[in-house]
Amino acid sequence: MSTPYPFTAIVGQDDLRLGLLLNAVSPAVGGVLVRGEKGTAKSTAVRALAALMPEVDVVSGCRFSCDPVSPDPACPDGPHEAGGGVSRAARTVELPVGASEDRLVGALDIERALAEGVKAFEPGLLADAHRGILYVDEVNLLHDHLVDLLLDAAAMGASYVEREGVSVRHAARFLLVGTMNPEEGELRPQLLDRFGLTVEVAASRETDQRVEVVRRRLAYDDDPAGFAARWADEEGTLRERIAAARALLPQVTLGDRALRQIAATCAAFEVDGMRADIVMARTATALAAWAGRTDVLAEDVRQAALLALPHRRRRNPFDAPGLDEDKLDDTLEQNSGEGDGGGDDPDPGGGGQPPQGDGPDTPPQPEAGDGDTPGLPSQGRPAGGGEQQPVRAAEPFRTKMLSVPGIGEGAAGRRSRARTEHGRTTGARRPEGLLTKLHLTATVQAAAPHQHARGRTGRGLLVRRDDLRQATREGREGNLVLFVVDGSGSMAARQRMGAVKGAVLSLLLDAYQRRDKVGLITFRGKGAEVALPPTSSVDTAAARLETLPTGGRTPLAAGLLKAHDVLRVERLRDPSRRPLLVVVTDGRATGGPDPVALAARAARLHEAEGTASVVVDCESGVVRLGLAGRLARDLGGTAVTLDELRADSIAGLIRDVQGTQGTKGSNGSNRRAA
Repeated sequence: MSTPYPFTAIVGQDDLRLGLLLNAVSPAVGGVLVRGEKGTAKSTAVRALAALMPEVDVVSGCRFSCDPVSPDPACPDGPHEAGGGVSRAARTVELPVGASEDRLVGALDIERALAEGVKAFEPGLLADAHRGILYVDEVNLLHDHLVDLLLDAAAMGASYVEREGVSVRHAARFLLVGTMNPEEGELRPQLLDRFGLTVEVAASRETDQRVEVVRRRLAYDDDPAGFAARWADEEGTLRERIAAARALLPQVTLGDRALRQIAATCAAFEVDGMRADIVMARTATALAAWAGRTDVLAEDVRQAALLALPHRRRRNPFDAPGLDEDKLDDTLEQNSGEGDGGGDDPDPGGGGQPPQGDGPDTPPQPEAGDGDTPGLPSQGRPAGGGEQQPVRAAEPFRTKMLSVPGIGEGAAGRRSRARTEHGRTTGARRPEGLLTKLHLTATVQAAAPHQHARGRTGRGLLVRRDDLRQATREGREGNLVLFVVDGSGSMAARQRMGAVKGAVLSLLLDAYQRRDKVGLITFRGKGAEVALPPTSSVDTAAARLETLPTGGRTPLAAGLLKAHDVLRVERLRDPSRRPLLVVVTDGRATGGPDPVALAARAARLHEAEGTASVVVDCESGVVRLGLAGRLARDLGGTAVTLDELRADSIAGLIRDVQGTQGTKGSNGSNRRAA
């Protein structure tokens, strides 16, 4: 077994260490989510925490880690008699991102079921993590079906398994620790709220501290055991302090003043629900115990707010986490009461983020012409520049469902139909290659007629390889949604571009909820550029959209050709993920000889490759040329207006985007899905 890096040898990262230690003192705090860039010791710190956790007493031989003092009466390995037991180290169980549902919650022991004819339950990772740490690295990349199971177990403190003739319930109370890099995508709000605390980590910019990090890491890599021995005294001291704080915790008093400050703070920052109040109360109590006190002070409440609230006050994934610390201090002072010390200068070393203030609104600009027609004034643009200042997006709205037709086999998500490893079972088939998901009923039915011929005499079922059946399942997949956004002068009117950005932002929110990858291409002036290569970080796409400049010509063909290049590379990189092309334009191609015909030829490249596409028609005004609709026909896709894109509009619900894969009738024309 490898020697873990000592917790006390970690340089800096005060908030990270404090968040983990508070959970070690009081597991009721509810775990911690560690957000930060790569290479910031996130995983190292979590794994090092396990060595500091106090030992737990368990019933000897119990696979579900029952407490011998009060064993679970419903334990599948029970009933157990109270008393006795053995001590062992608290477990740190790692949940891989690609784990199966069976591995997480457990399942029927297939070997015993087929060989002995008995129903036996094989525990999963949730059982292993009971009374220990459940660690999920890259938790934001965890499949949705596993997230749902984690939510249920974390909420109820138990895991319920009802599948394949097995009905089992067992305790599953664990310290949930997750690490993630926000650049790779955000976390679902439901799971985000389950983490008691969150901390933001970043690499230090101080030269001396970075030198010390490298020095210690090199020393550890050269001699892990010797390096750990040099830090053994510090580790022992910290372990004793955790044990002392745990012993003191029941004696800590949360007074009415502190409780009122907690409630007022949660109300002032408009967090949803009551979980934030409860987590703050438990965190403030743990902070007092960690400091060796039996009373909760205002600085404990302040620090608890900085750890427990930033991730709970986000209204959408594009909001930057953090708290306005001036507002926090004002709220605490207003609810401090008389003579209770609440007005003392709070501890400046908090774990929150500085306020994410917005600058002043960009002054309104008049509508601009395209800039390609002689005699038209270039209103609102600096002379010779052809570019306007970026405008802010309008308020996002709930969009209609856009999906790729047919059935894919891509990554798990929530957009298009797909054959997946997880989802509803639709049938069974003979396995092609490695058997990954056994269809038990179909396997038994295939083997049953041959038992007499095979000489079966006992209870066990005689099964041969030809009897095995693979379960076929249908669920939803995430797609690659590639946005091609027109930033030309014809789109540059302030109110119009704000509405366009609001529509794209709404589609990005939808992509976030449906677990898609997204990419962003913009075209204006003389060409097109990839503003954001395909990524799972939807909030990064929103940030790039916000700074999108406008003005100049409309090189529509360049935008479509750039999209064709991006999709070609992505098909090689991730062939199972089907693309959805979303072109946001009014269709007015300009620049160069015959730009409309050139755009049509570029569009037909996408049609020839069967790319599902939708054109968001941004044309406005009384006179409309219908160019976006013509572009949609060239793409073999569907055109929708900005108004039709809203889920609550009177237009019919769009269930499938037009494409050439399985959507053409005998006459070769595309049909619109109802």
